[in-house]
Amino acid sequence: MSALLATTLSERPWGVDSLPAPFASPAGERVGEVWFTPPAALDALLVKYIFTSEKLSVQVHPSDAQAPNGSRGKEECWLILGAEPGASLAIGFKAPIGPEAMRAAALDGSIEQLLAWFPVKPGDFFYIPAGTVHAIGPGLSLIEVQQNSDITYRLYDYGRGRELHLDAGIAVAQGSPHDPADRRHVPLRGDVALVEGPHFRLDRLDGPPRKEVAARYDGALLVLPLDTPLEVAGEVIGPGQCALAPSLDQVRFTGRSLITQPC
Repeated sequence: MSALLATTLSERPWGVDSLPAPFASPAGERVGEVWFTPPAALDALLVKYIFTSEKLSVQVHPSDAQAPNGSRGKEECWLILGAEPGASLAIGFKAPIGPEAMRAAALDGSIEQLLAWFPVKPGDFFYIPAGTVHAIGPGLSLIEVQQNSDITYRLYDYGRGRELHLDAGIAVAQGSPHDPADRRHVPLRGDVALVEGPHFRLDRLDGPPRKEVAARYDGALLVLPLDTPLEVAGEVIGPGQCALAPSLDQVRFTGRSLITQPC
């Protein structure tokens, strides 16, 4: 059985007409996301690429405790791969805000100005805890690693006419600034531990992992080459792809890559 995960290209109103290499753009489609089908062994995780030409909605996700019965919450993180000049994203608020003021701002559109917008460049990394109000701006390409959940509550959508979820969203939203400890710039070279719980771990590697990195990974994991192909159980996996590895010692690393597994 192939280690390679199946991919799905998803159209979005804020997607792009032309995907960057190594992806191929279907004619006439605005692709915003490339999803990798979660394997049964690691179905708590979802990995995808995101490409934007317009702003995404202002949105928020619940925690496990806040999600509907039988559903997971959604914590996620973003590694920026490409950014046009002036590109930015919003995470949290500039100043604390209460539920009623947040609702009023969502209704009149001023919530966009109350959010903290961060200019971004390739290598920037952001962890987004559940309850964090956020929005991704245009001109960005990034990798998102998240809990495998599709629960998104839209608070504001720039008049696109899609459904909003004000009651559910306000109930789980944190009206506070984003913790600076949850954002950083990842150096071009070297191994970097990006996330260690509570729901998943994530590392950016630069070649084979050091012993202290390998010691943290036990069992199956997902592997994404970033710049050069690597091998998983003898199968070549290239940039733009994602593979399930039964264990870390089944991966032959070359250049930079991401590895992740549930905690």
